[in-house]
Amino acid sequence: MSLYEAMRDLPLVIEGYELDPLELQARADFLRRTTVVRLLGAGEEGIGEDVTYDAAEHERLQARGPDLRLEGAWTLESFSRHLATLSLFDGEPVQSSYLDYRRWAFESAGVDLALRQSELSLGEAVRREPRPVSFVVSMGLGTPPTTERLHAWLGLYPGLRFKLDATSAWSDELVQELAATGAVDSVDLKGQYRGTVVDAPPDAALYRRVAEGLPDAWLEDPALTEETTPVLEPHRDRITWDAVIHSVEDIEGLLWPPRTVNVKPSRFGSVARLFAAYDYCESRGIGAYGGGQWELGPGRGQIQLLAALFHPDTPNDVAPRDFNLDPGAGLPEPPLEVEPRTTGFLAL
Repeated sequence: MSLYEAMRDLPLVIEGYELDPLELQARADFLRRTTVVRLLGAGEEGIGEDVTYDAAEHERLQARGPDLRLEGAWTLESFSRHLATLSLFDGEPVQSSYLDYRRWAFESAGVDLALRQSELSLGEAVRREPRPVSFVVSMGLGTPPTTERLHAWLGLYPGLRFKLDATSAWSDELVQELAATGAVDSVDLKGQYRGTVVDAPPDAALYRRVAEGLPDAWLEDPALTEETTPVLEPHRDRITWDAVIHSVEDIEGLLWPPRTVNVKPSRFGSVARLFAAYDYCESRGIGAYGGGQWELGPGRGQIQLLAALFHPDTPNDVAPRDFNLDPGAGLPEPPLEVEPRTTGFLAL
């Protein structure tokens, strides 16, 4: 039985829903907003989080209120099919990926509610026990780039591992400093993003510098061009992907068969596509790791729980939220103990 087959027929009763705004001034130039979706039914509540990166879209969603026709008796499968027919945005969003992000908010809330109504935890439903989660701290190195913040974190938590966003300003000396820490698990080259604030152009010199200078690090999302592909080919076993992975078909369509990929739940949109990717990777010996989307609320605990169930020992980009802020004491060190609720799809 596939993972989704174990879940698809769970009954789900929805009587209404609510939307709650969340926001955080993460940096001087970055006000993060998300929306919590609360599905209500049979005396229970199912929760998800819309991680769309457009503050105006959250304002429009919250101004609309609960205007989607979600009430009724469903199964997870029929609810998912129904969601696919609805207009979750007023018009076409500026990024097509936002369609999946918002659908995931409602789908994950549906999973949570269905499990609570059936008095099951997610682990019980898929017959897996959560395990402590390895995680990385994901960050850039600033402009101009410096290792100062990374060393500040390591001074507080010497066992931390990192996923770093590379830029063309990285020098040979900077890469040598990073290599000397022995703490870099992966480097995000941001070459697969289009029309976002994190887009990074192809840079064969940077790719060579990082691949050769950090020989044990995963290389995520390079741009493949006539100049960069020959540079990357000798390191193909370390190439991994994130922004382009939304389905099993996307994994199958990669130039090089991957050893591991970033299975980021919100990118898949539906539970069926996400669980199909877990099954596919497991059956073919492809590693998986989870990724975050600056979740401010329950979405973070959900991706941590998925990591605990399906890929706890990989470089999961699911660190507790405060690792996205300035270095500070008192945070949990890896591996992260994820404590699921007795029922539902949430971590405590």
